[in-house]
Amino acid sequence: RAALDRAAVLLRIKRDVNRLDNVWGVGGGQRPVKHLVKEMNLLLREYLLSGEVSEAEHCLRELEVPHFHHELVYEVREGGPGGPRGVPRGPADAARPQAVVMVLEGSGEEPVAMMVTLLKVLWETGLVTLDQMNRGFQRVYEELGDISLDVPLAHGLLERLVELCFDRGIITRALRD
Repeated sequence: RAALDRAAVLLRIKRDVNRLDNVWGVGGGQRPVKHLVKEMNLLLREYLLSGEVSEAEHCLRELEVPHFHHELVYEVREGGPGGPRGVPRGPADAARPQAVVMVLEGSGEEPVAMMVTLLKVLWETGLVTLDQMNRGFQRVYEELGDISLDVPLAHGLLERLVELCFDRGIITRALRD
């Protein structure tokens, strides 16, 4: 009975997912989506700072959510949640794609080249499947209107990124066209 009472208390703790991980060993698929998005943003920011592809790959594997890797593709944007320099825009911003949007909201050629390299490695190792890559890019296309409000040159940047990804064999011709 004491163990059940203890479990009930631990399960009521909403803000401390890491504590549950340590006590019960919660797997990736049982973590809240917001937590996973936050972890993927952190992974991408750390990658942009360090340039260590193997560490980014290791962190993605550690999340244990292969069904959610399309979110990483979506979130390729500089600075994680929020705009450039990490300025949050609002609740909808947390749901934005990661890798591609991070590039669109960034500046300069280096983040673009780094993210293309990361996506290529994740594609080659099978961590991100063709379907996930396509889903991530599709989400960016669907939100391009909103993204363009914050980043007026987003359409041109996306075209350049898509062309680079296609040239490196990361995305299909159908997605590019």
